[in-house]
Amino acid sequence: MGQNISPFQAIAISRRAHELKAAGQRIFHMEFGQPSTGAPQAAIAAAHGVLDSEAMGYWESVPLKARIAQHYLDTYGVEVAPRRIAITCGASPALVLALASAFKPGDRIALARPGYVAYRNTIRALNLEPVEIPCGEAERFQLTAAALAALDPAPQGIILASPANPTGTIIPAADLSAIAEVARKIGARIISDEIYHGLTYGPKLHSMLEFEPSAYIVNSFSKYFSMAGWRLGWLVSPEDAAHRTGAYIGNLFLTAPSLAQHAGLVAMDSRAELERHIDVYRTNRALLLEALPRLGLDRIAPPDGAFYIYADISRFTDDSLGFCMKLLEETGVATAPGVDFDPVDGHRFMRFSFALSTPEIKEALTRLEAWFKAQPQR
Repeated sequence: MGQNISPFQAIAISRRAHELKAAGQRIFHMEFGQPSTGAPQAAIAAAHGVLDSEAMGYWESVPLKARIAQHYLDTYGVEVAPRRIAITCGASPALVLALASAFKPGDRIALARPGYVAYRNTIRALNLEPVEIPCGEAERFQLTAAALAALDPAPQGIILASPANPTGTIIPAADLSAIAEVARKIGARIISDEIYHGLTYGPKLHSMLEFEPSAYIVNSFSKYFSMAGWRLGWLVSPEDAAHRTGAYIGNLFLTAPSLAQHAGLVAMDSRAELERHIDVYRTNRALLLEALPRLGLDRIAPPDGAFYIYADISRFTDDSLGFCMKLLEETGVATAPGVDFDPVDGHRFMRFSFALSTPEIKEALTRLEAWFKAQPQR
């Protein structure tokens, strides 16, 4: 019998948002971490060419694996053999591959709370045990080496995310190094979710591979590359686990979509276009940071990267799901309830995604300001 897992409540919010849109209401989708922009133009053109010339089939792109390996050398100064890279149908299957191939049922996996909803639910679905460590303002909502070292018994695995979802916080290099040292000492394998790499507003991003060569690295074309619908990602496995990972992906998922792999290879060299998206996100972030205190939301996580703001709404409610649903019904602005990311304290938080166009952000803020001013405070 499989394990029971909690639903992703933002999906229910999004479903209702689409119903309202179908009924004619203007909707602002701030509930998902999904860029409003499409794939790079050169990638789309390449995809058209492939559609016109190839039948396609099950395939893993050797050029794409080599290009991803080059990316690690160019960006982080780390050499990664292409054989260690598995091309996946997005980051979610990459996470499944890492967890399923690296751990056995009953193993304990440490992770931050708040954190991405699918971490704990995927861990449970694979008959592993999530060990959620509460991380608040003092820890910048991130795991620390001290918290990991204090766990008794020690976990067999650790999931990190930097930049993090839902907070956008980044783990500095010194802290990543300290976490890697603790992981080696206690014999825990690290899975580093680096899906938001490339999306930063100041702090330098580091891959865990710089500090722990045996870490599993999850990444995707969905965020920085603006290709969420193409379902393309990758997993970097440790040298001694690459063959095992390959066996798992072949049996569980076969291959990623051929068309997406062709487009993804071209997207990796479309940096000028993609960096313009970051300029939009930076503007949107500034608009939200300036406006949210006027709404009464003056306690937020530091959004160093990604495209989220995680805000404390306890002065208004202790029911974040009901609050977000009411907000949607009355304003057309869809957001994500904190209970998705933190089942203990998330009832007093909500998450805003600012991966929209700037005109959409401005109109959404106009609606939010009027609505929040009308809400009674506790």
